[in-house]
Parts: sequence; C-alpha cells; structure tokens
Amino acid sequence: MFLRLILWVLLMLPVLPALAQHAPAASRYWVTFHNKAGQTLQPAVYFSAAAQARRQRQHLPAADSTDFPVRPDLVALVQGTADTVTLVSRWFNAVACRATPAQAARLRQLPGIASVRAWPMTPVQPAGRPAAARPLTAADRSLARRQTASLGAADFRRIRLTGKGLRIAIFDVGFNGADRHPAFAHLRRRQAIVATYDFLRRTPYVYQGGNHGTEVLSCIAGQLPDSSYLGLAPGAQFLLARTEQMYREKYGEEEAWLAAAEWADRNGADIINSSLGYTDRRYFPEQMNGRTSLVARAAELAVRKGILVVNAAGNDGDDPKWHTVGTPADGDSVLAVGGLDPDTYLHVDFSSYGPAPGKRLKPNVAAFGVAIVAVPGGYTRTEGTSFASPLVAGFAACAWQQQRNLTVMELFRQIQESGRLYPYFDYAHGYGLPQARHFLEAGPVPPVVPTFDFVRQDSAVQVIIRAEAAYVPARTLPLFADSVQATTPTEVPRVAPVGQEQARAPQPAQPDEVVAPVPPNYLYWQVLDIAGYPLRYEVLEVSQRAVLRLPLRRLDAGKKVRVHYRGYTETYSAQ
Repeated sequence: MFLRLILWVLLMLPVLPALAQHAPAASRYWVTFHNKAGQTLQPAVYFSAAAQARRQRQHLPAADSTDFPVRPDLVALVQGTADTVTLVSRWFNAVACRATPAQAARLRQLPGIASVRAWPMTPVQPAGRPAAARPLTAADRSLARRQTASLGAADFRRIRLTGKGLRIAIFDVGFNGADRHPAFAHLRRRQAIVATYDFLRRTPYVYQGGNHGTEVLSCIAGQLPDSSYLGLAPGAQFLLARTEQMYREKYGEEEAWLAAAEWADRNGADIINSSLGYTDRRYFPEQMNGRTSLVARAAELAVRKGILVVNAAGNDGDDPKWHTVGTPADGDSVLAVGGLDPDTYLHVDFSSYGPAPGKRLKPNVAAFGVAIVAVPGGYTRTEGTSFASPLVAGFAACAWQQQRNLTVMELFRQIQESGRLYPYFDYAHGYGLPQARHFLEAGPVPPVVPTFDFVRQDSAVQVIIRAEAAYVPARTLPLFADSVQATTPTEVPRVAPVGQEQARAPQPAQPDEVVAPVPPNYLYWQVLDIAGYPLRYEVLEVSQRAVLRLPLRRLDAGKKVRVHYRGYTETYSAQ
C-alpha cells in the first residue's frame, strides 16, 4: 500500500504544476454584513483620552453604532470560507478578504451576509523617483520662508500659534529617515510622534517604504538648520500611518487608508493629511463624486466623527485623459488643496482642476505646490500638490488652536472664507491661499473697498480699475495701453501623479529680503451660468486701468460676469 502511494505521487509530480496553473486564483472581495446585533462598546476603554475629548468638543456622542465591533461570529464565517481576511472595518460593518470564485459563491449563501463584491487586483507601478538631498541655494532658503509666509506665518507666530494641542495623522507611503533626521529633532525631544503603524506589514515601524511621508511631515513640522520651520504646526502631535507601497494592487491601499482612518479616530486625531490620490488606474473621472470610492466614503465618515480631512487635489492637471481631482479629494467634506506656483501665485501647471461631478467646487483652497522639504540626508526642492496639502493642514492646526471650539465643518468653512480670493472661486485656485489674519481679527470685519467698476458701453461691458486702487508703485496706470497680459493655466508639461512627485530643478536665485510675499497684480474674472457655476475663467495681469471688455452677447440666457481684484469681488448681469 505504501509503495503504491509513493508510485502515485511520483506519477503526479509532472502534472501538479499544470493543475496549479489552471486552479482559480484567489481574488479580493468586499463582504458587508446585515447588522451588529448584540455588539456593545465602552467608549472610555476603546477610545484614547484625546479621542474622547475631541468628541466632547465637537458635541458628538461618545460612540455610535459605526464604532461598535463587527460581529465575531460573522467574521469567523468568512474566515472559515475564504482564503484569508485582510481587513475588518467597524465603520462599514464589513470585511475585506481573498477568496476564489467558488468561495465567494459560498459566502453569498451564508446567513448574515448582505453583499459580496469583487474588487480587481491589477498591479499599479508608480512613476517618478524619490527626491535626493542637495545643498540649499539662496533661492531655496527664500522659498522655505515664503511657503509658510504666504499663509500668514508671521501672524500665527506673533501670538504663538504652533498647532499645540492638535493631533495630526499623516497617511503616506513611508517615512524613511524621519526617526533620525535633524529636521524632526524637536519632535523627538518632546515625544510628539505619539503613535505609528504600518498597515501593509502590520507592524508599528513606519520608517521604511519611501521618503514621501518624510517630505510631507516636514511641510507641517520640519525645521531647517537655521531653526526656521518648513511648516506651520511644529507644536502639534503626530500619528504616522503607512498606507501605501511602491508596487501595489488596486484597492489594497484603499483598505489600508480605511484601516488607518479608524485607527486615527481611536487615537484622537483632529486632522488627517492625505497627500494621496486614486485616479485612472481604477476609476473614471465621472466617478469622482465623493460617493463611489471606498476612501471617499471613509473620509466623509471621518469628518462626521469630528476629524478635518485635508487631501491633495492631485497632479493630473495637464493630463488630458484625467485632468480633474482624484479621490478622496472629491468628497464634499474633504478639504482639497490645489497647487500654486510660488513665482507667479497662479495655478501651477500640474495641479488637478475641478469641478467635481455636479459642478462642485474643487479644489477648495490652494497653497504652494513647490516646496523645500526634508529628505534622508538633508533637504531638497520638490513639487506636487502633496506638499500644498500639509502646508494647509498645518495652517488648519494653528487656526483650530486659536478657535478650539469650532466644529469640523465650521473650521472647513472658515478656512475657505480665509482664502485670498473669497468670495470669488474658480476650478483652478479654489478660494486661493488661506490667510492667518482671518482667524485673528477681532470685532466686525470692515467693508471691502471697491477697486474697480463695471462700465456699460453700447454692446459691451468694461472693467475699469479705480484710480485709487492702482497697484503699481511709483507710476500711474494708463487708462488705455497695449500691455494687458492674459494668463491661463493650460498647455503645460506632464508630471508624476499625486504621491509620486519628482524633485524640481533649482530656480534662479531670488533676493533674500523677499520674505513677506506680495502676490502679483492680478485680476480674476469668470463667466457664470444661470445657476452661478463658472463656465470659463481667466486671470489677467493688470498694467492699465481698462482691463477687460466683454461683449454683452456673451452674457445671454442669464449668464453673469464675476470679477475679483485686490480683495474686492463684484458680479455683473446684463439683464
């Protein structure tokens, strides 16, 4: 009998590889359950003290049903049927698992299971290479100061707002060298990195995988050797989560993002910075509606729990096949941050445009999309909306420190209203650069002084700059000239996708004394449809008083023209 068994095994050896090759491979599935019957939660045990305090400040219940654990008997049913369970989500009462088609069919027949949905697993290979350290030039040092000064750093510093008391979670590809880099020595001295977790390898160690998270962290709390800061919130505490990897599969990192969001909630995060985005490798532009992707739905739920989610708009502005914001920046309650060129203060070439489906405003605000960042071995200049996002996350931490009792959506709206362009917005700049002084001004806000007039002449309307608003030092603007320049954010070179930025070549040195930035003299104008959504928009560099002449036929069917210049916004209707 034993010899017969040995003979059978020897005969089968050449056949086994072929059988394995044709065996159905395990795929990823998302399994949701009907209810959480019988499950309870002790909030004081499950949530950290910081998480409990956040919910109290936000006037939220200590816990709700989305916080309750998933029924262990249902998880056990899936574990006993599928190959492996990769995620258990309290928020969505679901698990992610790997299973063969036959196993998935059996899962659908089990009691208590509401749905079983397949998720494709196509590998994604990112473009771009990590930025390398190099000596900083005078232009770099100037940019390092301007990337925070443009947001009002001096105003925050004057009353010692540094994000103290706020806890910021960063979701990223890895934090190489952040545990040793001198840029973060001040964080290590006060033990400000309070928790870390790698949701891919399931280990607390996150100082691996890539430099991108290190660069992002530096745009919130990094410090240069001269003690100046690269971000606005060096006084905050941090939760570092690794949710991405360089070679990854579809949806795997979205599961990690969700797991990290639940972890951040439990550990008391006030703000999540996600300099990540998911686009054409798995979705269509029309699916960027804030409801389709797992991460968009997870981000919206995080906001419902009192967490401000700040997300990079994306780097697909010059990609004709995509162009728009990625997810989770598409979420209504997610603060999507676009990129500005620090030399022009206009939309930087690669920054993704809005609108989101339904003509929704995206990006919401903007910050410098070119920044000085910390990398292993030193510092470098790099580009991407990945760095605009943490600059705004640090801004939000300081603003929330100043007005700690704001609810998350009150803060969201206040950040939008602090934008340089507010109430004007477009789908390239959002409301523009947030400004610290908005959160520091006491008493009633003085009325905005008009800076231009609409003048109707027969079949056209003109925009004329008021003489007292002329903004060119040492000379008077002519009424008519031939020097008006139109600036439009189109026809630009392709760059790497969000989360995969490349180092930017050094720019010509700028004077060191240019620290307090003064934006160029621009006039923003747009044509609005009858519902008030922009149909087209443009930025003009003002060098004469007669800036714009628009034929009235362009304003038919209830259309309007809206103009913003030097803090003043006005809308004109031909009807």
